[in-house]
Amino acid sequence: MKNIQEKCKRYIEDNFSCCEESSKEELDYLEHSTAKYKGQTIYSLHIPKMFTLEAKAVLEHGAETMYGILYKVMREYLANPQYRKLFGFSKELESMICNTPHYENILPICRLDIFLNEEDYGYKFCEFNGDGTSSMNEDRELNIAFQKTALYNYLTKEYKLEPFELFDSWAKECKKIYESTGKKAKESCIAVVDFLEKGCSIFEFEEFCRAFERVGFRAKVCEIRDLSYNGEYLYDKEGDVIDVIYRRAVTSDIMAHKNEVSDFLQCVSDKKVCLIGDFCTHIMHDKILFQLLRHEHTKSILTEEENHFVDKHIPETIRLSGDIIKSRNVEKDKEHWIIKPEDSYGAKGVYAGIHYSKEEWSKLLKKYQDKDYLLQEFVIPYQTYNIDFHPQKEHVLKKYSNLTGLYVYNGKLAGVYSRQSVKEIISTEHDENDIASLVISPHI
Repeated sequence: MKNIQEKCKRYIEDNFSCCEESSKEELDYLEHSTAKYKGQTIYSLHIPKMFTLEAKAVLEHGAETMYGILYKVMREYLANPQYRKLFGFSKELESMICNTPHYENILPICRLDIFLNEEDYGYKFCEFNGDGTSSMNEDRELNIAFQKTALYNYLTKEYKLEPFELFDSWAKECKKIYESTGKKAKESCIAVVDFLEKGCSIFEFEEFCRAFERVGFRAKVCEIRDLSYNGEYLYDKEGDVIDVIYRRAVTSDIMAHKNEVSDFLQCVSDKKVCLIGDFCTHIMHDKILFQLLRHEHTKSILTEEENHFVDKHIPETIRLSGDIIKSRNVEKDKEHWIIKPEDSYGAKGVYAGIHYSKEEWSKLLKKYQDKDYLLQEFVIPYQTYNIDFHPQKEHVLKKYSNLTGLYVYNGKLAGVYSRQSVKEIISTEHDENDIASLVISPHI
């Protein structure tokens, strides 16, 4: 991977005017595409993330090994009341989680985010995403846009470039899951469900609907608060029966608006709809799991190889308490730690000690201690060169921090989502830039 990135950097340096000119078509495509976040075109950089076959094999092993560990943890949670106590979920949430789905695979989809060292392929996990797993459409559009560049034309003379396919593959998995319950996709309506006023992923939802229709479903996007239930069937606001739900509304948002989605919750509780992205996925999404992966109970259900994998790839994570702050000297050792809420997404409420003065860090520790926040080992992201060709930006090659998201569909790596930032925290709140992800290999 490193050699490919260096080759791209040299090509841009040697052919700057040509690359700058071709980027205009790339950016124009994105501006008029469905690559939108809250109504705004996603921000992107020029050089994509290209994974060699060797790198892809490393990612496959890491994603599928971690998936297996998460699956074991989820099964243990569902089977063992004593283990459930360690997570500290409310009784209401625990009841929702334990009302398991009709189908066998309780973790059908997830995105496991890692910091990957592109020189030695070492990595650390930083976040597990379940039902709210997103950004497939961004990757699809970014790959189309990249094909309009001089850099793409240069690379294709020597290499085969293959983007990941993330829509039809997921639609096929959903069909397989649903039909395992004895129903038929061609007789059924699937709804992509969320709180639509967030406006984050409507184009992505519509793209999934087209994929669902290609495998035989009738498909639509539904506002979760508009769903109604009569004790036997779940209906959308037009009165159509919903047979299957692909849930994109994350559990924390549902809990925050539970009185507004009571029909949806009752229908799921009564098992009158097939919910793909069941509430049991919250077990792996909650960040307390990062701490519990090293708990003795968890160790007892994992193999020796799996425990070694956890030790190597899961950053140290502990509850943010006053006692820990004192015993681990957290105030002085601020470069080593990052503060995270136990249950959140999109890097909300995340604070890295390296970004704050000693006084500011001390105030943050006092503010969030003993309030469902965690301390996690801070991992410095690997940096690579990229360039921002947007008109209002300075067109210079500089280093960006990398974050790699691993999409896993029914236990198998389906694709990758890549983000970069000039800062060490990579999210929409901290200068996030998206880049296309693809597999690169020599022409045979």
